[in-house]
Amino acid sequence: MRKVRTGGGWPAVLYTLRKARESGGLLAFWRAMRSRNACKTCALGMGGQQGGMVNEAGHFPEVCKKSMQAMAADMQPGIPRDFWDRYGARELRAMSPRQLEHCGRLVEPVRYTAAEGRYRPVSWDEALDGVADQLATTSPDETFWYFSGRSSNEAGFLLQLFARLYGTNNVNNCSYYCHQASGVGLTSVTGSGTATIQLEDLDKADLVFLIGGNPASNHPRLMTTLHELRRRGGEVIVINPLVETGLVNFSIPSRPLSLLFGSKIASLYVQPHIGGDLALLVAIQKRIVELGMHDEAFLTNHAAGWDELHVALNAASYDDLVSRSGVDLATIDRIAEEYSKSKAAVFAWTMGITHHAHGVENVQAIGNLALLRGMVGKPGSGLMPIRGHSNVQGIGSMGVTPLLKQAIFDGLQEQYGVQLPTAIGRDTMACMEGATSGELTTALCLGGNLYGSNPDSTYAAAALGKLKQITYLSTTLNTGHAHGLADETIILPVLARDEEPSATTQESMFNFVRLSDGGPRRHDGPRSEVEVIADLADRVARRLAGNANLSALDWPAMLDTGRIREAIAKVVPGWEKVGEIDRTKEEFQIDGRTFHTPRFPTADGRAQLHVLTPPALRGAGEGELRVMTIRSEGQFNTVVYEDDDLYRGVEGRWVILMHPDDLDRFGAKEGDPLRVVGPAGEMRHVRATKHPAIRAGNAAMYYPEANVLVSRGVDPLSKTPAFKGLVVRLEKEPQA
Repeated sequence: MRKVRTGGGWPAVLYTLRKARESGGLLAFWRAMRSRNACKTCALGMGGQQGGMVNEAGHFPEVCKKSMQAMAADMQPGIPRDFWDRYGARELRAMSPRQLEHCGRLVEPVRYTAAEGRYRPVSWDEALDGVADQLATTSPDETFWYFSGRSSNEAGFLLQLFARLYGTNNVNNCSYYCHQASGVGLTSVTGSGTATIQLEDLDKADLVFLIGGNPASNHPRLMTTLHELRRRGGEVIVINPLVETGLVNFSIPSRPLSLLFGSKIASLYVQPHIGGDLALLVAIQKRIVELGMHDEAFLTNHAAGWDELHVALNAASYDDLVSRSGVDLATIDRIAEEYSKSKAAVFAWTMGITHHAHGVENVQAIGNLALLRGMVGKPGSGLMPIRGHSNVQGIGSMGVTPLLKQAIFDGLQEQYGVQLPTAIGRDTMACMEGATSGELTTALCLGGNLYGSNPDSTYAAAALGKLKQITYLSTTLNTGHAHGLADETIILPVLARDEEPSATTQESMFNFVRLSDGGPRRHDGPRSEVEVIADLADRVARRLAGNANLSALDWPAMLDTGRIREAIAKVVPGWEKVGEIDRTKEEFQIDGRTFHTPRFPTADGRAQLHVLTPPALRGAGEGELRVMTIRSEGQFNTVVYEDDDLYRGVEGRWVILMHPDDLDRFGAKEGDPLRVVGPAGEMRHVRATKHPAIRAGNAAMYYPEANVLVSRGVDPLSKTPAFKGLVVRLEKEPQA
């Protein structure tokens, strides 16, 4: 297919009209999009009490294809009952992620058994009793609880509380496979694991570093902000091994001139090798200090570790840094010069930074670069991880982590008069390993696609296949329902955010909390997540009457999301206002996370600098190729809405995007079938695709299909797999 010359634009407008027609017409789609609910997709955030397509600054229209794709998926017809007679597990496994997503909404509980090999519809009582019986007869430490970032704060808080009162800390969320390195890295730098800025700070910045990400595809509304920055004379430095169409030029449909003529986004586009970011960031730091453009007073008064970092930067070798990054000294000089001119810089990054074995160190290096010039702790400047799902940050705030923050731990015990477990909980990968070893037998997943988000897909399927029972709370089918099957698998259909019978809240990546009103249900069968959790907890509590912790709560009363918010307000620091939000309707910024003055929540009130050693460049051997997994313009996380990638001009997803020089090096031609052998597995008959936009020596393949290649090795600090740090070998397949 032909590659477009700009992101957004008329294709996005036409796509919107098509999705509206598919969803019952333009008026119905408009009403759904304008309802007072937070956007269902990325964590940039919009909607809430100001109405859909409005951000916290009151700007309208703030909308993108991703939010429309998610809305259209929720407006699908229900899956008919005879579907389960026609499609067994084998047939579901033959479907692509897109085909599964487009089967329709889940509208009744279904139960799969390995003996029967297919799902069968069951009643809500039969499904919930089946889950409750399993939990009541299983040791709590043989269970694990996995949370998506699409669920509400109320559902997340209630389910993690249920799990802990039941008796386990095996509580984790999807961030372990995406931005956990950001949280760990930022905490080690500023004492807080989230963005240091608010949305309005971007309007004051004169420079944005965009590192390891493609928001034109994955967070399109951010492009409006970058367009405005360029329009007022600011600069955007993009660091990415792959030149992305939408980061070069983007046509914003809500800006007439931009729609007609396009908007230049990147003022400088730098292409390091995959895995070369850390070396590049250290090289820029070294050059800034050599130019004398560091802020000595800030470093002395507001940062710890400056003397050690200064010595390390002086000793660093440019030859090594250039070799390990793949970026020449002239480009490093230019980046440093542009940064030196900035008075207000924002550093933004996505999983091109976190999906490495040294992901936390990558984040620390970004922190160093910002701190060197005092770009943290003042308006218009700071650190901004561009997070994925709309409430992934909120889920973490609610205590969905193996180790609770002490304040939440103490608050829960005091609020409910209970004794919480203190055993060390398992992170997501440790849970998969526990399933493999047989130490874990039972799992409950609140949304998401645990199988699809895992590296080493073969291992993931086998691990989940060893469980006695796994339960999914879901709105639509995904690959996890086909491949992540235990001896018994139960799917409980839940309502979408804008169908909830009671108000819920969500937290954006800017630490802004929105109130979603919910709305009318589209189908009779699904239930709200909070209702399902409260009902299940009550059934388990009645079966385990001797468990004083479980009996301490009136679980049926927790159907009231307002009551949950009152508990959150008392337990979670910075969330006091959420207890009154039903009455006030006042959406709010969480206290203690935005730094407009250089005072940080660390032991000495100063930020922390880190001495870092960039790793040697991998994948430079004979017959080797560096590969990163990527998302397409037509997907969101593991959910694939469209098989073709409009922005890159790629048809289908079973492909490897290669520079022409690498095609020649491997003796391959455009369209040749290749065998790709990675650290964990192989893919056969992968179509070689010429893609000059990627740096030679590097290649890209689509996530989650390419997860079968990815090793289970993780960053030792964040436990995040290296989805963007593969080294593969290629072989030509015989032509069919």
